Amino acid sequence: MASNLQDIVIVGGGHNGLVAAAYLAQSGRSVTVLERLDHLGGAAVSAQAFEGIEARLSRYSYLVSLLPSAIIRDLGLEIRLERRRYSSYTPLPGTDHGLLVDNGDTAATRRSFESLGADFDAWQSFYERTAALARAVFPTVTEPLLRRSELRRMVGEADWTDFIERPIGEVIERSFHNDLVRGVVLTDALIGTFAPANDETLAANRCFLYHVIGGGTGDWDVPVGGMGAVTSALTSAARTAGATLVTGADVVSITPDGEVRYRLGTNEHSVHAGTVLSNVAPQVLSQLLGDSGSLGLSGMLGEQIAPVEGAQVKVNLLLRRLPRLRDASLDPAAAFGGTFHINEGYEQLERAFRAASARNIPTPLPAEIYCHSLTDPSILSPELSASGAQTLTVFGLHTPHRLVTSHNAADLRQLLERAVIDSLNSVLAEPIEPLLLTDAAGRPCIETKTTYDLELALGLPGGNIFHAPLSWPFAEDSADLGTPAARWGVATAHEKILICGAGAQRGGGVSGLGGHNAAMAVLEG
Repeated sequence: MASNLQDIVIVGGGHNGLVAAAYLAQSGRSVTVLERLDHLGGAAVSAQAFEGIEARLSRYSYLVSLLPSAIIRDLGLEIRLERRRYSSYTPLPGTDHGLLVDNGDTAATRRSFESLGADFDAWQSFYERTAALARAVFPTVTEPLLRRSELRRMVGEADWTDFIERPIGEVIERSFHNDLVRGVVLTDALIGTFAPANDETLAANRCFLYHVIGGGTGDWDVPVGGMGAVTSALTSAARTAGATLVTGADVVSITPDGEVRYRLGTNEHSVHAGTVLSNVAPQVLSQLLGDSGSLGLSGMLGEQIAPVEGAQVKVNLLLRRLPRLRDASLDPAAAFGGTFHINEGYEQLERAFRAASARNIPTPLPAEIYCHSLTDPSILSPELSASGAQTLTVFGLHTPHRLVTSHNAADLRQLLERAVIDSLNSVLAEPIEPLLLTDAAGRPCIETKTTYDLELALGLPGGNIFHAPLSWPFAEDSADLGTPAARWGVATAHEKILICGAGAQRGGGVSGLGGHNAAMAVLEG
């Protein structure tokens, strides 16, 4: 088994690995990316999910907020992100009306709030605060870590206390009295995170923070062409810069001195790197290193790597048209043009958390939907688009990995799919099932991905979409930031091994931040 030398070996060809590869290859380093699957992009991919149907869906991740314009500009990425006019629509369960947040019509949004007896001024005031938070925090994520006290001064005492120091439920309950409005706000703290509103661990706060700071505005945009277009642009940038991208390469071990062994087909290979960048989950890296305990990750120094779990179910649907709403005065294109919240009132979310904590599927299941094809019809063939067909992406909350075992995985997938459909039907004027298109084999166009599916397909332990618990985007005042890797939040206990994926500090989401910051640490070193 021959070994060769490279400046950089990147384990994992997800979007963060491609970002790091492009930056480092542009700098003149020799870079090899090793990807286990037969394609690049990890969770940021598009796929023709339904046999014989020309629709390319963003199979796993689906919206973009945290990808800095600086990365797009630095790498010359040809990526188009479309802003959605509508922020959200939330039906009031059991009624024929709901809450519509229209970014293009403030007066209409105010009327919608007033029709529910909700305080629109409180809403505006709250999101003025999160906008200020975004303006302060987001510019720092592509720079070396600030310390807690430094960022606190930039944010200000009131916002720091409410959003960073105290459980997010406290400021939500103090700011709003309407249960439906409270629930809409809380959802940003729960996407991919299993926690109650008043969470003393502040996991919900960290999730909320990343959901409201993206781009310095908190907006979540639609990638034109789907997530596959993002991966395609990054792949092109990395290859053009000179990086070697190897798919079907199953890494079997990494040593602290930089030796990476991997299987390609029936052959085993070895490559020795000056620096290894890990774009796999910290638990997976620990296994590849043969570690039984701590990696000493930045922000988690000395702690054991605790088991992690995802908390979501994702359902992709292809419909012949959008469903009718109970509110006949509202155009479904407006309701589905932003985030469509179903059964996500504040108390509903809390009940769902308690049910799932007891290992029960919540009834009704809280979920939210968006329609990619309304903003970007290019993911459909011209014939499908002309027919009025639309995609729906459903993201179900509070379905933690603890619900699944290898023995019940198939049954649970069916139960969760049914729970999603039942929840959706509960707020529509007609059932969704008759609207489903059928594939070439006559099967309904519906695809469900559980945490177990993510673990199996993408190697995400527990189906955790963030690789590990989200970390704060700052260093503690006592942290040792004496090395470039520590300053950029990508350090492990091993000098030659850095984190470049979602498990890095400031990682998570389709952001490229893990890859960018690992590359900056290498270049600074």
